[in-house]
Amino acid sequence: MHHMARNLLGRYVWLIDTIRRFGSIKRDKLNQLWAQSPYSDDGGPLPRRTFYNYRAAIEELFSISIECNPATYEYYIAASDDRQEGVTDWLLNSAAMSNVLSTVSDVSDRIFLEDVPSARRYLSQVISALREHRQVRFTYRPYTRSTPTPGVVVEPYFLKIFRQRWYLTGRNIHDDKVKTYALDRMEDVTVSDDTFEPDPTFDAESYVRDTFGIVFSQGEPKEVALRTDPRQAKYFRALPLHHSQREAVHDDYSIFYYRLRLTPDFLQEILSLGPKVTVIAPPELRAMVTAELRETLARYESK
Repeated sequence: MHHMARNLLGRYVWLIDTIRRFGSIKRDKLNQLWAQSPYSDDGGPLPRRTFYNYRAAIEELFSISIECNPATYEYYIAASDDRQEGVTDWLLNSAAMSNVLSTVSDVSDRIFLEDVPSARRYLSQVISALREHRQVRFTYRPYTRSTPTPGVVVEPYFLKIFRQRWYLTGRNIHDDKVKTYALDRMEDVTVSDDTFEPDPTFDAESYVRDTFGIVFSQGEPKEVALRTDPRQAKYFRALPLHHSQREAVHDDYSIFYYRLRLTPDFLQEILSLGPKVTVIAPPELRAMVTAELRETLARYESK
């Protein structure tokens, strides 16, 4: 099962990637390329029924829809929103990376990647549970507790990758609360045979929208203002901290505005920027930053 699931993910990605590379492609050309791919059975074409199954799965899993132009019989990928593009790009990049690296093994000792440990063992299982609305049961071994928690059962709502780690958010059955778990802290993962009805009131989109990083506690989103020097402002412009980012440019500084929850990840991000960034608002975020800095300084100054 596990081998097949991992293979399936590769097949989906191959299909998306190939159609996207060509822009639009006829079925026979697709067959020809499939026959040359590592996924083909003995160089055979992609069976019609398999193709339709993959299309349906790709649509459901990644919200990427493969359309057919009835005039030309060519398949293409329908335009989608930005978040969707992000998922697609991540998928294709990571797939492209592994494809490229498998063909350049002679230089692979000179190419260094960031490792995504959590993706290898359980990602495909968790994705299939997410897709089929099945409960996931696992032992959880967080860094914050010395003993692991066995028998955690979660109804999966969504997956998120942050800083090279995958996280699963869903309803913890026992606590009846929405919680988030790092995949690389899970052990003995099994997917239940029983399906569940997803909670119609839970909106993953809004849960994620007002967040930097991962939410482990549910605070309300706040209006945040950060002051930066012109040089740091260029970095923020090129790679915004969050999609809510707005900038007010002044003569020798900029102020960036955000709307987000004050998660530990966001606090760490601001601390990592050091003196290049100053929190103007809200007061509680300023207090969090100054408390951390005072404690750090006290550590260095204590004999």
